[in-house]
Amino acid sequence: MAGSTIDHLIAMTIFLGAILIFVSLFNQIIQTAILYQRNRYLATKCSDLLDNILLNPGIPENWGRSNREPLSFGLQDPSPAFQQYRLSPFSLMRLQSAIGEPVYYPGTGEWYSNITMGFGNFLLVSSAKALNYSTVAKLLGINNTYGFQLTITPIVNVIITENRAGNPLILTVTATGKGFPLANALISYCFISVVEKGSGSYPEYVMISNISYTDQTGRAVLSFNVNTQSSYAFIAYVRVSGLVGVGFHQRVTGDKRYVIPLVENFEERKVILAHSYDVHKFGPPESAVFYNATFVQLSEDFTIRQVKDYQGILGKINYGQGSQFYYDTVTLPFDTGVLIITYQSNNEYGVILMPWGVSAMAFPVVFGEDPLNKTWVVTDIRQVTVDKVVYQAKLALWSLEGSQVIGG
Repeated sequence: MAGSTIDHLIAMTIFLGAILIFVSLFNQIIQTAILYQRNRYLATKCSDLLDNILLNPGIPENWGRSNREPLSFGLQDPSPAFQQYRLSPFSLMRLQSAIGEPVYYPGTGEWYSNITMGFGNFLLVSSAKALNYSTVAKLLGINNTYGFQLTITPIVNVIITENRAGNPLILTVTATGKGFPLANALISYCFISVVEKGSGSYPEYVMISNISYTDQTGRAVLSFNVNTQSSYAFIAYVRVSGLVGVGFHQRVTGDKRYVIPLVENFEERKVILAHSYDVHKFGPPESAVFYNATFVQLSEDFTIRQVKDYQGILGKINYGQGSQFYYDTVTLPFDTGVLIITYQSNNEYGVILMPWGVSAMAFPVVFGEDPLNKTWVVTDIRQVTVDKVVYQAKLALWSLEGSQVIGG
């Protein structure tokens, strides 16, 4: 009798243990299924949200060219001729950049969103006119629910290399796509060399616009009649089979006292030209900067031309608040292009470039929070066109509720 009781107790213990193991395994399966469904929904949400951003211009449609905050967020170009995945270069300019540190300018008392691609290649936009992350999250209806980062990066990579300093100057243009060279591609380029006029005078410049082609390796070698000490800037647009990319390169003889352009007003297309000492706080000595500015555009026939009435814009700016020439302002055309500013200060020369519309110089855009160290992040991509330049749009999305599954 005692033996059968012990057998029953052992059998019951084994049975209860089996039930507990089964319940544990079943619970794990249920949790995994729930997480799978949650992450699958997150992936669907990411795809839908990316299309919603790229396939509608927002409300009002022209918010990228105004100073107003939109009522609905979207980046599609509102122009009637543009459809599908074609984005507004000006709406992209109004996104608060996550690339560089904001810049403060005491002349206006404002901070500026910063996309700087090396010395002399600036895009600084008034933070008061830019859209920040929390505002866009609210407009998209995902605040307190999802976090995101949107990146817009050029697909075509155009690199300019100086092979010889001068007499003659030799530059090599190298164009590549995603891991392959762009052979037999058309290059439309603009070369600006600074003419030295001496201290206290406005600099002059010589501009050469022409075309060339890459070879089978995606390279083209160009030469210019420039000496080894001259300052210059070179901009190249490369096109093949519908793919367009942009590259640029500068050489300066002075990189302390120069002009920094600051986008102050989108609606009035107003850009402030500031003294570098006021922005970077280099301190004395105080020295004026003389400049000569022009504006160029890529035309429909894929040639670069200066815009009429935006040539030979002369000016002088001094260092130090309260000066009569503390800063200047210029008004830019309605369409995209590149503001080119040649400058001179104490016989030191250089060239500053600023895109009016991110696509004019293929500047990348990074907007939103950093997805690094997030538990579970899903991504989706699209190929888009910004003006004429081809980009890849990538959206990274994650839930703010958290998850127990680690992925990427």
